[in-house]
Amino acid sequence: MDTSRLLRTTGTVIAAAGLLLSGCTSGGSGEPRAAASSTPESAPPSGRSSPNEAALRPYYEQKLTWRDCGVPGFECSTMKAPLDYANPGSGQDVDIAVARRKATGPGKRLGSLLVNPGGPGGSGIGYLQAYAGIGYPAAVRAQYDMVSFDPRGVERSNPVECLDGPAMDKYTQVDQTPDDEAERAELVAAFKEFAAGCQKNSQRVLPHVSTVEAARDMDLLRGVLGDQKLNYVGASYGTLLGATYADLFPDRVGRLVLDGAMDPARPALELNRDQTEGFETAFTSFAKDCAKQPDCPLGKGGPDAVAARLKDFFRKVDAQPVPSGDPNRPLGESLATTGVIAALYDESAWPQLREALSSAMNGDGSSLLSLADSYYEREADGKYANLMFANAAVNCLDQPPAFTGPAAVDSALPSFEKASPVFGPGLAWASLNCAYWPVKATGKAKELAAKGAPPIVVVGTTRDPATPYKWAQALAGQLDSGTLLTYDGDGHTAYGRGSDCIDTAINRYLLEGKAPAAGKKC
Repeated sequence: MDTSRLLRTTGTVIAAAGLLLSGCTSGGSGEPRAAASSTPESAPPSGRSSPNEAALRPYYEQKLTWRDCGVPGFECSTMKAPLDYANPGSGQDVDIAVARRKATGPGKRLGSLLVNPGGPGGSGIGYLQAYAGIGYPAAVRAQYDMVSFDPRGVERSNPVECLDGPAMDKYTQVDQTPDDEAERAELVAAFKEFAAGCQKNSQRVLPHVSTVEAARDMDLLRGVLGDQKLNYVGASYGTLLGATYADLFPDRVGRLVLDGAMDPARPALELNRDQTEGFETAFTSFAKDCAKQPDCPLGKGGPDAVAARLKDFFRKVDAQPVPSGDPNRPLGESLATTGVIAALYDESAWPQLREALSSAMNGDGSSLLSLADSYYEREADGKYANLMFANAAVNCLDQPPAFTGPAAVDSALPSFEKASPVFGPGLAWASLNCAYWPVKATGKAKELAAKGAPPIVVVGTTRDPATPYKWAQALAGQLDSGTLLTYDGDGHTAYGRGSDCIDTAINRYLLEGKAPAAGKKC
């Protein structure tokens, strides 16, 4: 359920694969850092109204008080931001949790390097502490303060809350490929219950968790940290956040890497259908590899034959769920599908997926359930992180819903099934969730040009399941200074995933400001 448009780095999906990617921002092109009390510059016309700068001044002049995070080497703080940028200074603020690890030296300090792992809903602080702040190349960590934040509505920053653990367990098991009117009604009721829970528990923050507002928070953080330019590596959904920032504040852009790019000009329906096609592409790669392995539970033959056997498995667990070790959560079609999708984010998880499918086909659904739990960020004690809550809140605010009701899904089903015979129906119905959202969308699909910004590196992976390669091509074409860096490979995003060619090009850009040649392929 709700597996569409969840766009985050591989490491936040598959725990066994490790945290593989990071987002980063440099401190500009070597310019001296501005004083922390610097006031915001005026944003050039970009099709969005500029907030009241005088009322924003106190926010930019605030001093952060850093404290020990409880994680060696990291400091944490809290930044105040206006709840509503149209009415700053009204006394209605949000608390933005921030963390950093100072540059280790030696060498020239380049300022702050902001990282975002995607989502929307992924914890930047968790990502920084688990990987980016310790796993980025030593030369990068030597010259940059590694910084991240939990965007508004996420984890430590006024989190959106919707359902408790038992209710989420029930929600994730609802059949997302309804076979009759009763199952359709049950699915619609689940979406409505989810939305009502969000409204009840998060009414204050729910209208103010858009990508535009998070991008304005990033500029506020840039000013408070004392950086004249924002330097940033955003992965997956983090590319939309970074591109939005660049479009709002092109004159404040330093070195931006947008890895696993989204296309901001595509409406929700097309995004969901494109992502469906992306998962089919990734599954085809898995199927070809699986058929070569002696332990492939889906048998031999071409991708179509392997896909047919997976569909047959889904039908069987839909009719008769498999025991998983948790009597309240047998492995049905919905959780099984989520588990498979989770493993498709990274080809290093393919052996794990083969083992999980083999076990499930032999009556033990525990391994495939664990994959689904990693996707939903469900802990062993039954508690869920707020990832899925924040994800829906941001997506449903950023664009009008993909569908207005079940009839609209019915009309689109053939195109989704064409995009993916395996995953199409489930991802089509999952796209219905925003139809019942309690807050009207404030954004819409539109091109982002960031006119006047310095070179921005857009990275696309040719067989990326979650952010199809054509999205990276589109974003690089929209951005006035976009340059496309292509990785010919599998998996979600490219930086830090084993390609020396990709890593060398991005590291050079971050450290020296030299963007790769447009059209470079690895």
